[in-house]
Amino acid sequence: MDRNLLTYKGIHKALGLIGALAVLQTACIALAAAGLAEAVSSLFAGQPAKEQWRPALLFLLAFLGRHGCAALSARIAWRFAETTAAALRRAMLERLLRLGSRAAGDLGVGGWVTLALEGTGKFRAYLELILPRMAGMAATPALLLVCVLALDRLSALILLVTLPILIVFLILIGMTARGQMDRQLATYRRLAGHFVDSLRGLETLFVLGRSRSHRRSIEDVSERYRAATMKTLRVAFLSSFALDFFTMLSVASVAVSLGVRLVNGQMELVTALTVLILAPEYFLPVRQVGADFHATLDGKEAGEAMRAVIETPVPEARLLGAAAERTEAEGAGAEGGAFPPYRDPFAWGPHSRLRLEGVGVRHGDGPASLESVSLELRAGERVGIVGASGAGKSTLLGVLGGFLAPTEGSAVLESRRWSGLTADGWRSQISYIPQRPHLFGGTLGDNIRLYQPEATDEETAAAARAAGLGPLLRSLPLGLQEPIGEGGRQLSGGQRQRVALARALLGQRPIVLLDEPTAHLDIETEYELKPSMLPLFEGRLVVLATHRLHWMEQMDRIVVLDGGRIVESGTPEELMALRGAYYDLATAGWEETA
Repeated sequence: MDRNLLTYKGIHKALGLIGALAVLQTACIALAAAGLAEAVSSLFAGQPAKEQWRPALLFLLAFLGRHGCAALSARIAWRFAETTAAALRRAMLERLLRLGSRAAGDLGVGGWVTLALEGTGKFRAYLELILPRMAGMAATPALLLVCVLALDRLSALILLVTLPILIVFLILIGMTARGQMDRQLATYRRLAGHFVDSLRGLETLFVLGRSRSHRRSIEDVSERYRAATMKTLRVAFLSSFALDFFTMLSVASVAVSLGVRLVNGQMELVTALTVLILAPEYFLPVRQVGADFHATLDGKEAGEAMRAVIETPVPEARLLGAAAERTEAEGAGAEGGAFPPYRDPFAWGPHSRLRLEGVGVRHGDGPASLESVSLELRAGERVGIVGASGAGKSTLLGVLGGFLAPTEGSAVLESRRWSGLTADGWRSQISYIPQRPHLFGGTLGDNIRLYQPEATDEETAAAARAAGLGPLLRSLPLGLQEPIGEGGRQLSGGQRQRVALARALLGQRPIVLLDEPTAHLDIETEYELKPSMLPLFEGRLVVLATHRLHWMEQMDRIVVLDGGRIVESGTPEELMALRGAYYDLATAGWEETA
């Protein structure tokens, strides 16, 4: 059983109702056994069949009651499973959005898609099956043992001794199958991730002439998944056979005991039949748990994986040092009416300054992506970040954008020292334009309104025209209502970049971060796009990381990174005169080859 099962909302109510139905269902089983045994023994004694309508009616009503309770129990379990699985998936996706793209990259797009879609379905099936099985295991064997004990002590003793043996056997099966199921789920995730990555890279494979040869790679991954699935099924089938075999032996032991005493005249037929009918029902919950164990184990693992994501701590920006103490004092004073409460600590105004002090980012035991970076940024300033691939440009933008929490150092904003910038108040002021902007499945207007969903169609169209999308708008039959992205019209790289630019123009946010925004575009498209991007720089703090050094002409200051450290900083003229790292990049034709 999942150790977190009892923590889900509504679980106690659902278990209470299912448990009550399990008790009622067990009573129906006992009544049905009594009615059937009485009817059969009476007929065997030679009594007329028409006189057996009372035990027959009792059997029929008890039979209908048993299956009615089972249906109600399944309905309650399904409703709880549906609600809980949907809530767990929603919580996981919300946490992923807060953790950011770096967390998504740990497992891969295919892995997260598999977990959110397939994993949720498996977890729902797990809950739907496990709740009735838990209630049945808790109620049915104990109540039926009491019934058998009232009828025949020896049979009750046999049942009492054999059930723990089956439970121990079931535990051993679970320990064996768990590792196998973990390997099968990991293989399935690799298959899903490999397939998604192959689809996304299909164009590249085709251009490189590797699309046909890549088929063998897909076949190898699929074959590994098939082998893992067959191993899991083999364990499931063998364990089910062994469980049924031991159950049959246990029931046979009861039957032999009853038969010997029945032949010797030590027991009545009606009692022997009742005990014999109840014996398989006594073991049925254990058999059902064993049969459903393999069908639900991957759902249990998927639920644990989703909860692991939900429980992953989100780095939060914390006040450090005297600033934190002063804020606590202001808060106490505000409650007493002595000081006004401090509001909007991340507000960025026309005179704001941000200073990074000794910021470093290190992932695990590997080398630092950033090390001892100190940098000051002022409102309205345009800063270019340059450096070779792997120098730390994207990591620095991740820290500035609040996507990454520094592992060392701090950020000082308006005389307040923070552990990082991972706060919603800071991120809400940033427009981010990546190298390859993502277009969501929806209309062109909805994609442009990403930063400002309440914008009108007139405002959205104005931003689109300002970004150079006027010709595209005029060519689309539905204009802003034209579906784009997945399942819609596909846009070129330059058009996608203009959509990202229109988002930033419409959002009117005071800080703009650009991470290699034109690296994948040809130089002609880039120069065509440049006049549309320059108005975005006016009056905003702009931080641009790029390989294309012609953008540096529009920058107020250039920061050169190498190995995660700032090696140079200054105006373009100062750095060229210095004849250092920037000069080497500019004179080596680096932007054409990087």
